[in-house]
Amino acid sequence: MANADFTFVALHGFGSSPRSRKNEHFRAHFEARGAELRTPDLNQPSFARLSFAAMVDEVERTWDVEGRRPLRMIGSSLGGYVAALFAARHPERVDRLVLLCPAFDLSGRWHDLVEPERMREWREAGSLGLSDATGTSVPVHYAFFLEGLEVPKTPRVTCPTILIHGRRDETVPFAQSVRYAAETPAVRALIEVDDGHDLLASLRVIDAQIDRFFFGFDESERRP
Repeated sequence: MANADFTFVALHGFGSSPRSRKNEHFRAHFEARGAELRTPDLNQPSFARLSFAAMVDEVERTWDVEGRRPLRMIGSSLGGYVAALFAARHPERVDRLVLLCPAFDLSGRWHDLVEPERMREWREAGSLGLSDATGTSVPVHYAFFLEGLEVPKTPRVTCPTILIHGRRDETVPFAQSVRYAAETPAVRALIEVDDGHDLLASLRVIDAQIDRFFFGFDESERRP
C-alpha cells in the first residue's frame, strides 16, 4: 500500500507538546519519506484539566479529519499509552503502532514519581503543580489521577506493534514493556536500547524501525 493510504500520527508524552524535539525530528524524517506526519495536541482539554477521554477524542478527530484512513502511529510515553488505548478501542482504525517507552499504568506509577507529601497535597487540594511543555508549573486537577485508575492499565492491541524502550529509563521501567510484549501477541518486537526515558540518543534506531515497519525500507535503503 502507498503512503497515501495511511495517516501517520505521532503522539507526544506528558508535559510535552506537538512541537517536542522528538516530534520535530520525526516530522522531518517522514517528510524525507514523502509522507506528512500529524502531531495532535494531547493536552486536552488543557494541561490543567487533562483527561484520557479527551486525548482519545483528539486522536479520533485526527482520524476523522484526515479522511478516516487507517492510522500508523508513533506514541511516546503517555502518547504511547494513548495510542494503545485508541487502538484497543478502535482496532479497525489502526494499522500499526510504534510505542516508545509507553507509560502503561500511569496512575500506578504516580506514587513512585511524586513524593508522598505531594500526592497527599494533590488529593486534598484537588490540584498539584506539574511542569507543562514550557517548564511552567500548572495546577493539574486530581481528576486526572482518578480517571487513570478507571482506564485499562495495559490496553491489549491487536495490530502489529513494536516497542522500543531504554534500559536506563527511570520514569517507566523497562520491565513493564517486557511484560507487555510477553502478554500481547500483536507485539512483533521489543527493542531494548541503552538510553533513558526520552530516547533522544536512540533516534537513529527508531528511524530505522520506522523505515522498515511503516515504509518497508531496509537499512541499506535509508536516506541520509
